[in-house]
Amino acid sequence: MRIVVLFLLILLCGFQTSLCAETGDQHAQAAARGLVGTAAPKLVLKTVDGQTIDLASYYGKKAVYLEFWATWCVPCREQMPHLKEVYQHAGPDLAVIAVDVGFDDTEADVLKYRQAMGLKMPIVFDDGSIGKAFHLRVTPQHVVIGRDGRVLFVGHEANAKLAAALLAARTSTASSSATIAASDVSDHDDPEHVANLTVPTLSGEPFHLDAHHGNGHPTVLVFLSPWCETYFAESRPALAASCKAVREQVATLSSDSQVRWLGIASGLWAGKDDLLAYQREHHVTMPLALDASGTLFRRFCVMHVPTLLIIDAQGHVVRRIEGVDPQLPDELKALAANQSAAR
Repeated sequence: MRIVVLFLLILLCGFQTSLCAETGDQHAQAAARGLVGTAAPKLVLKTVDGQTIDLASYYGKKAVYLEFWATWCVPCREQMPHLKEVYQHAGPDLAVIAVDVGFDDTEADVLKYRQAMGLKMPIVFDDGSIGKAFHLRVTPQHVVIGRDGRVLFVGHEANAKLAAALLAARTSTASSSATIAASDVSDHDDPEHVANLTVPTLSGEPFHLDAHHGNGHPTVLVFLSPWCETYFAESRPALAASCKAVREQVATLSSDSQVRWLGIASGLWAGKDDLLAYQREHHVTMPLALDASGTLFRRFCVMHVPTLLIIDAQGHVVRRIEGVDPQLPDELKALAANQSAAR
């Protein structure tokens, strides 16, 4: 009987990847590794109302609770009453801050949602730097920083563990030997130029984004999410349709040997297995890379999917496209022809 059950589970994993994908809690645990117990980063946050919050000014004085969320995220909406309640009863020893992850969201979306829900806590719209500092992997992601200025807890569920962490954070005292280290959350690379950048792909082969390895060919980077077409199908059908249309357009165009293609998947709510399943389901032939830490999305200032970056043979980003562009085939042919003539 057990063998039969195991066989059925294997079949289900093959045909319905959502049943076997990593859970939100597993993503949160991955974020917690290397973060819990460390000195929290010194960040200055700007709220959607234009106010500034200096996190470092709280360390040693009060606990800090950050909840990363998005307006499109179902579990975020389900847990929002919990965030409102924590803020309402926070008191002077706990700072509560809501951080919209900025991924396929806009400040207008956030303001509309705030009004509809009657949110009173400070809300910050992330450009990717806060998520980088706190190892963002999932939404919602709860981060609790103790009064001693160290990360005490990272989780996904609004449960007893989170409640215990919030209580413990208020009572943890600053250690005289603790040093609050600033995190380097800014990427100084030029988002419009590529130089000596190597990306590991799912196959294990490195993809080199430099002129030497490009052999004079232009490159297209396709920023995507493996769950865009399914998760957004009902809540944001236009976005889901855009993701599908771009995938289909790329499938047609990526057979051109005069252009190099690389798909870069966001690590938000996605792991290697999710991306492999996406590759199998849609028969994706271009190389795929999982941007688990969000480094490449930040590097190229990409906050929405699908986004395509067209890079010439010299490593310059010559075009940025969000969604399907009917002129893309002709543009790529012209660019490839110009590059060929220049060689």
